[in-house]
Amino acid sequence: MNITGDPEDQRLRKVEKEILIPMKMRDKAKLEKCTDLVAAFSQCCKNSSVAMVVKCRDENTKMKACLTEWYQNEGFRQECQEEYLRERSDYRKTGVKQKAKKYEA
Repeated sequence: MNITGDPEDQRLRKVEKEILIPMKMRDKAKLEKCTDLVAAFSQCCKNSSVAMVVKCRDENTKMKACLTEWYQNEGFRQECQEEYLRERSDYRKTGVKQKAKKYEA
């Protein structure tokens, strides 16, 4: 059930290289790599309300540094790219998006 292309094709379009893979990197870094810093910043923002811009500078700086480190990590980029290609291939074979599969499981 080939939906949108060859499931074995490993070429990336410009939008995938410049938008989709960096988006995957950002999400994965927030959820898996910098979780404690993201949580600390979120908690600070909740506790500080309007004053968060001033009160949460330290937490924001630490979180940004962690995220930037992962964005610039070529191994992490390669890992995210491979994961993206696996998901795209799977979608092209089955027609079922990744998020829908998570809800079925």
